[in-house]
Amino acid sequence: MEERRANVIAILSVTALTILIIIARVCLKLSKCFFLVVGAGVAAILAVSACLLIRRRLHRRRKVREAQLVSEGRELRIEYSFLRKVAGVPTKFRYKELEEATDNFQTLLGRGSSASVFKGILSDGTSVAVKRIEGQENGEKEFRSEVAAIASVQHINLVRLLGYCCVPTGPRFLVYDFIPNGSLDKWIFPRNDNLSRHGGCLSWDLRVRVALDVAKALSYLHHDCRSRILHLDVKPENILLDENYHAVVSDFGLSKLMRKDESRVITTLRGTKGYLAPEWLLELGVCEKSDIYSYGMVLLEIIGGRRNVCVIEHENDNSRRRFQYFPKVVSEKLREGRVMEVVDQRLVHLGGIDQREVKRLTCVALWCIQEKPRLRPTMAHVVELLEGRVPVEEPPETKMIIVDLLSIDEEPIRGHQRARIAAMAAPQADSILPSSSRYSFSLSILSGR
Repeated sequence: MEERRANVIAILSVTALTILIIIARVCLKLSKCFFLVVGAGVAAILAVSACLLIRRRLHRRRKVREAQLVSEGRELRIEYSFLRKVAGVPTKFRYKELEEATDNFQTLLGRGSSASVFKGILSDGTSVAVKRIEGQENGEKEFRSEVAAIASVQHINLVRLLGYCCVPTGPRFLVYDFIPNGSLDKWIFPRNDNLSRHGGCLSWDLRVRVALDVAKALSYLHHDCRSRILHLDVKPENILLDENYHAVVSDFGLSKLMRKDESRVITTLRGTKGYLAPEWLLELGVCEKSDIYSYGMVLLEIIGGRRNVCVIEHENDNSRRRFQYFPKVVSEKLREGRVMEVVDQRLVHLGGIDQREVKRLTCVALWCIQEKPRLRPTMAHVVELLEGRVPVEEPPETKMIIVDLLSIDEEPIRGHQRARIAAMAAPQADSILPSSSRYSFSLSILSGR
């Protein structure tokens, strides 16, 4: 374009000079003024031509330099992207990229209280799970907690964070590796519907391997990171199974970072009923032993193929409900020497289950859910117990207290109220409370005299 413009200017200059010479020759009849005008015109043409040539050369050099800079910039971006991937640093995605990858968020993988997860495929063909976090205050807190906890860690049994996206005054997005076989709950609990693409009955050998995978992941978070990381939401729904049925721990929205010199962290009561440690329910603070309690509850569900807290309706009175606590059943069967009766009956019918292995896993689970945190083993010790490197002793008898906050009508239950509730509970096998009480909860001391 610039070259064409220069040629046009040169042609116009020559034409103007020719016209000027003709006019001067006619009007001035070759006087001295004629030669002055011709000389001035020639000088002007030479000056314009010189300027055009210099400008053209400079323009060409600038184009070459710009091409070099673009090439070097592209190489630097490629190298930077490569180094980010090698170092595990999350990539910042544009919203348009995620929208195209997920086909405008069409394929829903799962939904939680504050987030939804969609399947997507990036431009390079990588399958991803895109987590969309809604809400302002809690959404921002969950986003920051998850990035802080998982962005810098690398472990085969922890979900890998590929990138993130922040939309101004909108939702936040986290991009993870896609784990094909879905969450653990669909593989251990019986399902009467066909709504899920994934699910079935996980074999005993795979259940043992999954339990060990989760223990290794939590041990890494508790002991091998610069800052101790508390997951605080360990449950089957947050444990994913890859194509080889190895466990991958996910969802760090409630996680907390602890310094090595800290023993407890005070945090708000947020989590899933049935997996919360007693000290958290009583607002005494949380530590890595709170994760161990949740892990023990999950391990019992893996063994038994059933939820730890079940609601049993009365035959004659549907308004009164009975809460059955599976850990209490497991503890009783272990004392009676009938531990095989707690195993998922679907697996028992298939046979091939080692009773000694069942007893080892059961004892580990009961150690993990001890009421006093100091009695629970560390996750590093749990790994040793599960691998059989250390013998497992039978756990002591203890009162198992579960406070299941089903709903709170008016104001939150304070710490001293929770303590008073626990102190007033009678030592009985099962407690039944009407669901119409002001604070609808079940509190049962399920063993102990």
